[in-house]
Amino acid sequence: MKIETVDFFYLAMPEITTAADGSQDALVVRVTAGGFIGWGECEAAPLPSIAAFICPMSHGACQPVQNAVLGQPLDGPADIARIAAQVEYDCMDLLQAAHTWSGIEMALWDLLGKVRSEPIWKLLGYGRSFRKTPYASQLFGDTPQETLERGRRSRSDGFRAVKFGWGPIGRGAVDADADHFVAAREGLGSDGILLVDVGQVFGEDVERAARRIPALEAARATWLEEPFAASAYGEYAALAARTSVKMAGGEGAHNFHMARNLIDYGNIGFVQIDCGRIGGIGPAKRVADHAAAKGVTYVNHTFTSNLALSASLQPFAGVEDSALCEFPVALKSLAVDLTTNHIQRDADGEIAAPDAPGLGIDIDLTALETYRVEVEIAIQGKIVFRSPVAA
Repeated sequence: MKIETVDFFYLAMPEITTAADGSQDALVVRVTAGGFIGWGECEAAPLPSIAAFICPMSHGACQPVQNAVLGQPLDGPADIARIAAQVEYDCMDLLQAAHTWSGIEMALWDLLGKVRSEPIWKLLGYGRSFRKTPYASQLFGDTPQETLERGRRSRSDGFRAVKFGWGPIGRGAVDADADHFVAAREGLGSDGILLVDVGQVFGEDVERAARRIPALEAARATWLEEPFAASAYGEYAALAARTSVKMAGGEGAHNFHMARNLIDYGNIGFVQIDCGRIGGIGPAKRVADHAAAKGVTYVNHTFTSNLALSASLQPFAGVEDSALCEFPVALKSLAVDLTTNHIQRDADGEIAAPDAPGLGIDIDLTALETYRVEVEIAIQGKIVFRSPVAA
């Protein structure tokens, strides 16, 4: 069969805020081939991602993503890898191609799984899908009291692990940050798994980050996520050498090589890969394999819909030792309404990649209309993109 169409649905909440909440908008991808439909989701600003697919060629190393995708044969995983290599070569680093391709790539895996009536993790070569311990992924409160209450609420909701992210951390005094870490630990209880994400707030300033280490160690944080810019490998390694708290990062990796460098040279203990940014499920699986060989724990990264959550679980579904997984708990209605089914925790509070064809997640076509952002792109009077019809 051949790839016939690729459609992009730009969705958004009525109001977009500056909160570090990736569920406020979405770019959903629909691919058709051989009478089958696959769905994926890009994790990037929707308009640049659409533009990368349809923009006019700038030169030989800056071609639109569609040139390498439409009309291509799709009969197995090797075809997805072949198309990925062509996209990378045709676009290099001159477009937001990796993000655009990520959503398409997910959709191709989803479609291929439906054709073969197998979940993606089986197509990746895994014999079984191990259950994972989900951590409630949420933001720090504006005050330590709010952080305390969020921690308590997550524990009462049955989560043994909680990640607190962004918020005021790193933007004020060291003591103020320490109060949040204390509050988070108190809210989780002594046996809870505390994870801290500071969203690259320290840039490349190792000393400023290091001043938070004593409080993090006292709070018994399992990891410190993204203290620095995504490619600041030396800074990651320098801070890792000064603390027992493991460094975590990788969501900013746009290809396998960036993630490998963070593992090999950044000395991180946890590598967190977003399938909507790295180029899809295939390169994420490659990172999972490399991480296992290096003794580094693979963790999914996702903060959008259950479609993206399922995709994020596939690359390490069969890795028993990598047992933690991100599980967004404060999603906007867009991300909740987008799918008709959701990945639920079992009686033990665990989740697993769906044991169903493809991603195992169904799109609610009504939501594609409810949250639709009408887009029309024209060049010299010729329309090159118009928002597709959902039905």
